[in-house]
Amino acid sequence: MMTGRPALPPTPANADEPTVFVVDDDASVRDALSNLFRSVGLRTEAFGSAHEFLRHKPPDVPSCLILDIRLPRLSGLDFQAELAKADVHIPIIFMTGHGDIPMTVRAMKAGAVDFLTKPFRDQDMLDAVTTAIERDRNRRDEAKTLANLRGAFATLSTRERQIMTLVTAGLMNKQVAAEIGVAEITVKIHRGHIMRKMAAKSLPDLVRMAQILQIGPGSGGPQT
Repeated sequence: MMTGRPALPPTPANADEPTVFVVDDDASVRDALSNLFRSVGLRTEAFGSAHEFLRHKPPDVPSCLILDIRLPRLSGLDFQAELAKADVHIPIIFMTGHGDIPMTVRAMKAGAVDFLTKPFRDQDMLDAVTTAIERDRNRRDEAKTLANLRGAFATLSTRERQIMTLVTAGLMNKQVAAEIGVAEITVKIHRGHIMRKMAAKSLPDLVRMAQILQIGPGSGGPQT
């Protein structure tokens, strides 16, 4: 791992630029990692403790957290647990000079992306960061998709939600009409409204939306 040089000045941020957060009580490690990430164009912010990181409001961009397993006051593993309790889903890469198998297993089971033992190769760290940022970007995309679908589903009337649930469960218009006691033409009209409000291009597209929303007969609506 790179050592011995002061950190480069912070990289200017933009709205979509991925960010790597480094938390380590060793200033030389923070500087070395900051230089490494900035040398490949990654925006980096470094902190000396978990509490210092918590006082900081991170930008709303794809990101990951490089975390020393042994930190003052709050260990890396305990910090990982605290973030999970707070529903903070930033991907974590652990690093340590004193790793052991139980520690590694605990970190990975709790969702860590990687567990690197010092000294590690720069490329190993860069590979782990690439994986972590891509994971966070995918999570954010999925969360945005889900939020948009929930918003669209909320615009449906009670009858439209009922018909969407039955149609996406595989029932034909005639079957849906019999199920809820309306004319088949009424089902067709509602179905057209549903497709428009949900911005569904086809029935398979609507079925995919229903699966993401986790709606089905008896569910009462999308899961939160």
